[in-house]
Amino acid sequence: MKKTLLLTLTLAAASVCAAADITDPDWQYVDARELRIINKGFDDTARDYWRIPAYLQDSVRSTLWERQQCSAGIGVRFATDSRRIGVKYQLLLNTHMIHMADTGLKGTDLYILEGDSVWRHVNTNRPYVKDDSTRMVESTYVQRLDGGMHEYMVYMPLYDGVERLWIKVDSGAVITPGRPDIIDRDRRIVAYGTSIMQGGCASRSGMASTNIIGRELNAEVINLGFSGDGKMDNCMARAMATIDDVDLYILDPVPNCTEMMCDTLTYDFVRILADARPHTPILMVAGPIYPYARYDSHFGEYLPAKNAAFRRNYDRLVADGYTNIYYIDSDGMDGVEDDGTVDGIHLTDLGFRHYADHLLPEIRRILGW
Repeated sequence: MKKTLLLTLTLAAASVCAAADITDPDWQYVDARELRIINKGFDDTARDYWRIPAYLQDSVRSTLWERQQCSAGIGVRFATDSRRIGVKYQLLLNTHMIHMADTGLKGTDLYILEGDSVWRHVNTNRPYVKDDSTRMVESTYVQRLDGGMHEYMVYMPLYDGVERLWIKVDSGAVITPGRPDIIDRDRRIVAYGTSIMQGGCASRSGMASTNIIGRELNAEVINLGFSGDGKMDNCMARAMATIDDVDLYILDPVPNCTEMMCDTLTYDFVRILADARPHTPILMVAGPIYPYARYDSHFGEYLPAKNAAFRRNYDRLVADGYTNIYYIDSDGMDGVEDDGTVDGIHLTDLGFRHYADHLLPEIRRILGW
């Protein structure tokens, strides 16, 4: 990869990320909604950065409703000539988890576009909250940019929600929503699944699989991963079928489902999508075989049995004449299974890279991208 010619910067010391000068009169604060929000599937959400329609509140489990309040996958696109870029946002919860870094859980990532196609990570903010009553975070990503007009992207937190978010730039800087062909709105993938799909436990938000895939394919990837709640609810399939201009559905629910659920729920869930969108491909993804299953005799049999039930329903759908459905098994996921997890299940950044690399060739083959 060529070294960047677009960017001459010295990343500030850690203290700058943690304690930007919030009284500096030279900053201008631009509401993300005035720029371009990406990777959001529904307009009729109860709050700006929630992920499913408001009308579903009475139809889904309370835990699923809570998980959809996380801003996983949602981002903001913009272009600016500012020499400094920062972020300010109000968290929904200011939550903590024992197996996931706060930078991934409730931090944000800044990326810059080099050339026409290569996204580079610039910096991650440290989500320090000074006042629990406001849950406000403010940080500076970088201070010494070259002053040229560049394309940027900020990814929102994976396991907390965002009430409002502002991009900070120099007061005299130009800032626009950026070029519409970058993270192309006309390329759209919907990814449905579990905590792994949501982004647990990436160390920073840009490393969730949906965000990696979006950068690789120059596409919007809508993250409908719900920790513990990717259980193939029919109301979710019906809602997903209403999202406009979808090029591909990715379904990865097996980790949250029992063998019986894989056997009895899969057919109808996929059929709802396939009937509503007969010309849109659907990629069914087998669940990973977790590392401990090699040594735990129960899980060594149970995890493959879940995948087998999921696969039987794929075979049944194909036999019934559905031609827009594809399947990818867990063979080749050794990178995830060997060294890609935090806790034997949820993925590290390396695990997410392996996961994305497992799916990308099949996505490209199906879509011709």
